[in-house]
Amino acid sequence: MKIIFDQNISFRVVVKVSKNFPEASQVRQLGLENMSDLEIWNYARAYEFTIVSFDADFYEISNIKGYPPKIIWLRLGNTSTSHIAEIINQKAALIQSFIKSKEYSDYACLEIR
Repeated sequence: MKIIFDQNISFRVVVKVSKNFPEASQVRQLGLENMSDLEIWNYARAYEFTIVSFDADFYEISNIKGYPPKIIWLRLGNTSTSHIAEIINQKAALIQSFIKSKEYSDYACLEIR
């Protein structure tokens, strides 16, 4: 399952979620660090990534342009990279289902609190 963390989430989270998401990456690792949200969204769409972000921006783009890509919107507040990884790993089954399951095929965004 291909997920991409936006630039407000440390690239260090990738290794911490790799057991559940071996194809995870972060915008910095893909050379997208200084790209606009729309450019990142287009990249995710072209390469079949799901975007993981703290920002509402990607959710708003999906409201205008549709999906894919799907969005995982983390509503956790200011928190550590370890805590982000812990939440992603705890919710891995839900996230994987959201990305692939027909049950969630009509939904563009999964909000995690």
